[in-house]
Amino acid sequence: MGEKKRDFMMKRAMNKGTFINASNYKSRWFVLDDSLLTYYDGTLDKQGKQKGCIELRKVKAVETVEDCVLDKKTNVFQVVHGAQKNNDILTLYIVAQSDNQRQDWVQQLRKAAEKSDAQFMPKYHKGVWINGNYTCCNQISKNAIGCEITTTERGRVQSSPPLVIPAPVIPEPSQKKIYVAVYNFTPTEEEDLELIQGEEYEILDDSREHWWRAKSKTGKSGYIPSNYVKKKFDLEMFDWYYKSFTRERSEAVLREEQREGCFLVRESSAPGMFTLSLFTSENDGQVRHYHIKKNDKGFYYIAEKYAFPSISELVHYHKHNSAGLATRLKSPPTRNGTAAPATAGFSSSKFEIDPSEITIGEQLGAGCFGTVHEGKWRGKRVAVKMMKESAMSDDGFIEEAKTMTQLNHNNLVQLYGIVTKKRPLIIVTELMQYGSLLSYLRRHKARLANKTATLLDMCSQVCNGMAYLEKRKFIHRDLAARNCLVGQSTVVKVADFGLARYVIDDEYTSSTGTKFPVKWAPPEVLSFTRFSSKSDVWAYGILMWEIFTGGVMPYDKMKNVEVVDYVCHSRQRLEKPSNCPEKIYKVMLQCWLHEPDKRPSFSDLLQLLGGLLEQGNYPFISTT
Repeated sequence: MGEKKRDFMMKRAMNKGTFINASNYKSRWFVLDDSLLTYYDGTLDKQGKQKGCIELRKVKAVETVEDCVLDKKTNVFQVVHGAQKNNDILTLYIVAQSDNQRQDWVQQLRKAAEKSDAQFMPKYHKGVWINGNYTCCNQISKNAIGCEITTTERGRVQSSPPLVIPAPVIPEPSQKKIYVAVYNFTPTEEEDLELIQGEEYEILDDSREHWWRAKSKTGKSGYIPSNYVKKKFDLEMFDWYYKSFTRERSEAVLREEQREGCFLVRESSAPGMFTLSLFTSENDGQVRHYHIKKNDKGFYYIAEKYAFPSISELVHYHKHNSAGLATRLKSPPTRNGTAAPATAGFSSSKFEIDPSEITIGEQLGAGCFGTVHEGKWRGKRVAVKMMKESAMSDDGFIEEAKTMTQLNHNNLVQLYGIVTKKRPLIIVTELMQYGSLLSYLRRHKARLANKTATLLDMCSQVCNGMAYLEKRKFIHRDLAARNCLVGQSTVVKVADFGLARYVIDDEYTSSTGTKFPVKWAPPEVLSFTRFSSKSDVWAYGILMWEIFTGGVMPYDKMKNVEVVDYVCHSRQRLEKPSNCPEKIYKVMLQCWLHEPDKRPSFSDLLQLLGGLLEQGNYPFISTT
């Protein structure tokens, strides 16, 4: 490089990420040579002691910073680099005395770093990290990949022909909250707004959990279901992303398609990790699973030498290059049969339903609550539950039902609304075409007998819904296979949560006269009527047992009073189902621990079941 480059500028103190003030800035002499950027204290007239240095080979980016975003300062530039003792990425902000000085230092630093074989990042943040997010793109992770392509990356792309078709350039995010509709939505009330799949909408108010106020590109505004839109550039807006699919469900969907290169990306059982599932016609058709890993720069990869800042860019690359996969990615499964998710109520404000708008069809079933019919509300297929007047206590239920309409999850049967102005009381819910899980298990017992992964997947879906209720401090009180429903593509959803408190029926009465389902109840409920999420966990263990026995009645040869003695005093438990693997039975036993606080939570169980599905006695996961 020849002579050393020297200049007097200010630097921002390292790791000052939240509160910015004048004391965070120090005047320093900066000296650049062939291998180091070194800075010293002192005055404009005299250079003092060395205060720090950066090895040029560890530089990741040298870029300007948007004016006025760093404590309203101008002429700022940044040197992104690796830490001296570990792989952490740090950013040094330097305030030049003029724009010419800034541009000169940026160019000279880049050249010197390139000569030192520095490995530049493809993207950087042109803003700064303040108050928990980046000023340029509002990302809330300090280690988030940059939003702007670096100057060196732009130069590299322009000077050499690309090996693959380039991914579309993602425009710089604006301050507006822009979301994309992933499903169509037809409003039922005047205050709601129509959604058209693929169209962009500006979110005006997202203070309510399930219904947001939005504006379309034509300027119309109204309320939309929040689960029908996804943030622009989030994974969930891509048609290949199947967020909560298990390994079993992924294989079932891809095998049904039977198309070479058909693929999807899903969450792995390990938090924050992802898996690519891919169908290949080799060996008469099989599904291969590839962990998507992260390198020390935070880039995603399947084959280590092909790493990308985002999963969408990784997918784009592998659509054109197999690069370690069994075949290149071609297209995701068709979603023609995938229904839009249920909304929390029919609209943003509708709870009470006019009985004249309901058409009641054939009866689907009957139970202690009343009869269930297939029905229609304004042309939409629904389930209509007509409650027995003698079987229901209205006190408190109507207020409770208002809360229940706001519980919305893929593994919960959605309560849309109720009819209270006419008797009998009517509850309108989402329609599940295959009926109760209990009857489904009994109908398909022979077919499901050795399908361990399918049965475990059913358990996992129920656990997913219960983890949601647990997080919301909502206790089911009557979790059992009879109170779960099965829909298209073997989706299992929890139903009738919270209703047990209002039912009047002998089947739910213990020897002490209290009301609850005795054979699904833990010791603390049988002895003291103490309900909690941990009593739901016990019932969940019984439900798992039902699933793995094909719908056998638990304690089938015992009366209720005998069950109480067996569980509370003898402390005995149900025996392992004949086709159930030992490690799955051990999960049931954890649910049946005598002391409630020693039982796992549903979130713990969900992670445990995910691990069993991903890595249990099933085919290995490919990583190359």
